[in-house]
Amino acid sequence: PPPPPPEPVLASFDLQGVADKIKSGEVKKVVFAVGAGISVSAGISDFRTPGTGLYDNLQQYNLPSPEAIFSIDYFQDRPEAFYTLAKEMWAANDFKPTPAHYLMKLFHEKDMLKRVLTQNIDSLEAKAGIPKKLVVAAHGNFDAATCIETRQKVDVDELKEAVRTDTWQQFNEKHGGLCKPDIVFFGESLPHAFFHALREDLPDADLLIVMGTSLAVQPFASCVDEVSNMTPRVLMNREKVGEASEDLVKIAGWQRARGFLFDGEYQYRDVFVGGDIDASAWRLASLLGWTADLERLVGKTEEAATAEGEEEKRKMKEKGAAHMAEKIAKAEEANSDDVAR
Repeated sequence: PPPPPPEPVLASFDLQGVADKIKSGEVKKVVFAVGAGISVSAGISDFRTPGTGLYDNLQQYNLPSPEAIFSIDYFQDRPEAFYTLAKEMWAANDFKPTPAHYLMKLFHEKDMLKRVLTQNIDSLEAKAGIPKKLVVAAHGNFDAATCIETRQKVDVDELKEAVRTDTWQQFNEKHGGLCKPDIVFFGESLPHAFFHALREDLPDADLLIVMGTSLAVQPFASCVDEVSNMTPRVLMNREKVGEASEDLVKIAGWQRARGFLFDGEYQYRDVFVGGDIDASAWRLASLLGWTADLERLVGKTEEAATAEGEEEKRKMKEKGAAHMAEKIAKAEEANSDDVAR
């Protein structure tokens, strides 16, 4: 029979146990692995939630699977599907980081953040104030763009405008082929930084926190298996994902398990925290005594949103005033013509 698992590395398999581990001083290098679920409360749809996910919203294109929207073959065959998504994602410039993003920022402020591995292409980690050098965008982002035919860089702002105005066909003709933001499609290689993180950052971590991902796409899903056997692993998600087969564990042993072990006799380090991810972020911050810090960061976002709203109102008033002045001028001009006649 396989050997029994080690003694538990956490006092309890919940957020309290995780917080106690952090407060003990044993945790100094935290790696986060995050997906679309942490950006949903910012207003960005995820890919699979029934009725709300981007997959559901793109059904008019008869996608064979949610992942097809990021397939290089599908893009070459039906680019309009991706450009519909791109139009929404570029609107993410108006979206603000969530408490989950700011939780990661807090770990940075506490000098405990080793790395953020993100599947997201919205760049909200940077907006939260996490230094870009600490973020590995495994699937790229919208910060630059390339023509896939010529391999030449194109102006990302011009592509953005072409997508916004549905003139992307003319834009592509101008640049010699289909153009897309520098996000990684299926059929393309992930950035070198991701594989460096797998080799160097994850084995060096003393806590892994996974948030808002289905762990359905490789090689990102393999992140959970690259930390050491004694490193605690936390999943904050609406449902359990990435679990190891308990039957296989019983045959091959816990050392060779691929995935989380949340239940049963082989659980010794994995914690599942279900429900709303932002609520879990607030709960962990509270247990760590960081509530005021998280309120400070989230409050900055709310203040910025309020300021932006006021600025937009001001612009609308100015635009309205200018429009009214133009109407008055035209009316006066017409009146002068009548008088002259």
